[in-house]
Amino acid sequence: MDNSSERNVKVSKNYQKNIDYLNRELGVPDNFDIVLREMSIAGKKVAIYSVNGMVNTQVVTMILDALVDLERADLVVNALHTLVKGRIVGLQVSEVDTMDKILYFILSGPMALFVEGQEKAIIVDARSFPARSPDEPDIERVTRGARDGFTETLIFNTALIRRRLRDPMLRMKLMQVGGRSKTDVCVAYIEDITNEQLVNEITEEIQKIKIDGIPMAEKSVEEFILGSKIWNPYPRVRYTERPDVAAVHLLEGHVVVLVDTSPSVMIAPATFWSHTQHAEEYRQEPIVGAYLRWVRFMGIFAALFLLPLWLACALNSHILPEWLQFVGVEKIGKIGLIPQVFLAEFGVDLVRMAAIHTPGPLTVALGLIATFMIGDVAIKVGLFSQEIIVYIAVVTVGTFATPSYELAQANRLARLFLLVMVALNNFIGFVIGALILFFLLWRTKSFGVPYLWPLLPLDLKALGTVLVRSPLPIKNKRPSILKPKDAIRQPEGHDE
Repeated sequence: MDNSSERNVKVSKNYQKNIDYLNRELGVPDNFDIVLREMSIAGKKVAIYSVNGMVNTQVVTMILDALVDLERADLVVNALHTLVKGRIVGLQVSEVDTMDKILYFILSGPMALFVEGQEKAIIVDARSFPARSPDEPDIERVTRGARDGFTETLIFNTALIRRRLRDPMLRMKLMQVGGRSKTDVCVAYIEDITNEQLVNEITEEIQKIKIDGIPMAEKSVEEFILGSKIWNPYPRVRYTERPDVAAVHLLEGHVVVLVDTSPSVMIAPATFWSHTQHAEEYRQEPIVGAYLRWVRFMGIFAALFLLPLWLACALNSHILPEWLQFVGVEKIGKIGLIPQVFLAEFGVDLVRMAAIHTPGPLTVALGLIATFMIGDVAIKVGLFSQEIIVYIAVVTVGTFATPSYELAQANRLARLFLLVMVALNNFIGFVIGALILFFLLWRTKSFGVPYLWPLLPLDLKALGTVLVRSPLPIKNKRPSILKPKDAIRQPEGHDE
């Protein structure tokens, strides 16, 4: 039976037919959380459908009190108009005449009210979602600045953006994805800034998604609209849980995609350099922000290249000049350097995954076990050399200093690839591996935007804003690669 086609039917004047249909589709009374209230008001049968836990009980009580006071004469002529305009006030109310829409609204949280003899149902938005407070995101903390972050509730997230951008041109386009889940997906952009072609491309790709559900939320949407390339680990969109970061990108001409049930929003398009910037840099003085950015760049560079370079030098210490001899290893240990490096890499990943799954009160114990019982003992018994531990520690710190978690994971895989290349062919393998990674990044695009822009293709002015955190009064142009409708942010501001 094709339920999707069967649901696309009109509401009948026959009250009992409507009730039987909805009870069958919603599994009443088998589903304990689907609430059906039937009553007689002013001589007419009335049925109210809602989902337990998704409606505000105080609002429901207020509506019922208003309906109970109705007289028979009130519902003789145009009953729906009387209910919507005269009794149910102060709430978002609409009339719906098809069962598929009614089912969508009921399962999304609003109440559906049926009146005997009417060919439409009244949808009352009395939702009260189970939600947590908009606390500061754990992975995007700042020393100064806003402490609110996105939550798993879509309407809260759009409100956090609206609070920062009170622009009437800000558009929030709502769609549903998933034949069964019907998950709400919102495409946000500023109409007189964002390139219309970019908006249309993202919107059309979302509308083309055909799947039963997207429980993994924004990541599932990303894989559909960009295509999943298993050989390319680098993220082609940026994720953030900070409303201020999302607002900044909207003002630049980006598109923000919000998915209900996820506290992360997707920013598109994104370049490699988008993942290297952090809100902390813009909460400090420009010179301090520039310094923090360069320290972060060095951390990212170390996370990617330091360990493969050290391994190549350690394996060929005889060709190093005297002033670089300290790079080698004094005592190799009971196993070779190459197995040591890979064991250490996998060990760090194992500890990281264990920390994620370990209850909070036990994380300290896990750290002690990893540091002393594994690391210290492994060195004493000769399993690892001391130098391995030092360089692995530096690389791990550089990984954690990467603002984008997705970029950090991509660099981790790239580092493993470089280690394999070094193990196969020493320095030549490292050079070949680095060239392959560069070619991969050069060929990568995000919605038509080159991933290495503004380095390739070269845009000196834009590259300057990437390398140095410039003061906002002189940063009055939007990224040209986005082709915004309005390229100037400060018409009365300073020229760059």
